[in-house]
Amino acid sequence: MQEVKNARVSLTGEKSKPTKLKEVSSINYARIKTDMDEFNRVLGGGVVPGSLVLIGGDPGIGKSTLLLQVSTQLANKGTVLYVSGEESAEQIKLRSERLGDIDNEFYLYAETNMQAVRSQVEAIKPDFLIIDSIQTIMSPEISGVQGSVSQVREVTAELMQIAKTNNIATFIVGHVTKEGQLAGPRMLEHMVDTVLYFEGERHHTFRILRAVKNRFGSTNEIGIFEMQSGGLVEVLNPSQVFLEERLDGATGSAIVVTMEGSRPILAEVQALVTPTVFGNAKRTTTGLDFNRASLIMAVLEKRAGLLLQNQDAYLKSAGGVKLDEPAIDLAVAVAIASSYKDLPTNPQECFIGEIGLTGEIRRVNRIEQRINEAAKLGFTKVYAPKNSLNGLNIPETIEVI
Repeated sequence: MQEVKNARVSLTGEKSKPTKLKEVSSINYARIKTDMDEFNRVLGGGVVPGSLVLIGGDPGIGKSTLLLQVSTQLANKGTVLYVSGEESAEQIKLRSERLGDIDNEFYLYAETNMQAVRSQVEAIKPDFLIIDSIQTIMSPEISGVQGSVSQVREVTAELMQIAKTNNIATFIVGHVTKEGQLAGPRMLEHMVDTVLYFEGERHHTFRILRAVKNRFGSTNEIGIFEMQSGGLVEVLNPSQVFLEERLDGATGSAIVVTMEGSRPILAEVQALVTPTVFGNAKRTTTGLDFNRASLIMAVLEKRAGLLLQNQDAYLKSAGGVKLDEPAIDLAVAVAIASSYKDLPTNPQECFIGEIGLTGEIRRVNRIEQRINEAAKLGFTKVYAPKNSLNGLNIPETIEVI
């Protein structure tokens, strides 16, 4: 049989060959846990050896800080090779001193040549490989400038081969375009095992880590962190954080129980409705979908008899959290009505439900989890769609309308 060029070969020199499925040994992936429970949960329970994880996010949002923190924790469990194509070793050392002690098994390598990276991987044989970032690494065998489609595709393919054949858990940082998509070919997302987005408002300290693809776990998990001077700190009770500055007796405010992945979070929706000075009414939204707000105002005008066409409306979700699911409709409508009539809502009540164009309150998913979370935080009354409530176990401490 003729020798195949470029066959997949591990560092030990073994080549892969076809095997009957029943003869393949099933391995239970022993996940490696970091000290960050939020990070572990988004990955599906911890880092899987041999997995390829892509982390995207806006510039300056904290991707490198997150990975540096995670890799210093992983250095206690194995050898880490951190390849930086963007910063010098001295810059990373400065940042790491801010984050705390670094273990001995942490190797730093400032390099952009893929061949050099590969030879260091063969020499050090790390358990974890961090590439920061994929757009700066280039393979001299491929024509094209750094960050071009062909370079990113080939470098990722080579990293995938290194990860899979040698069981090295690999993390890649990817830049995002101004539309918020990962830069480079779309194929990048298909090649890797897990795609995480690190997002947040630049003016708020909160950051959300969201899985949009995960071969080793659920894709609807999120982790919430707070950026502090000593690095990222986990937020274990986000609802409390988003509600702690709420004013008693304020008008135009309503609490909604929204789902972020499999986790319910209570957030505050605020509305300010004032008479229009010039001809056309003005509408602005922050953290909410503009079209949805206009639609809810049209329904309130037509079905609830509120005269809103000569009113300016300013809507926002407090605390920098983005609310984009249908279940927030009822809270938005209540906040608008509260501001319009200048009547405060009860601070112990929260609202869940989607609003249809005919004015009905429609059912939403995971209603039991939402109600339990509201009860846990001391709310005494929740307004919810009637059709969602069949056969639910509702806590005695909360009344459902």
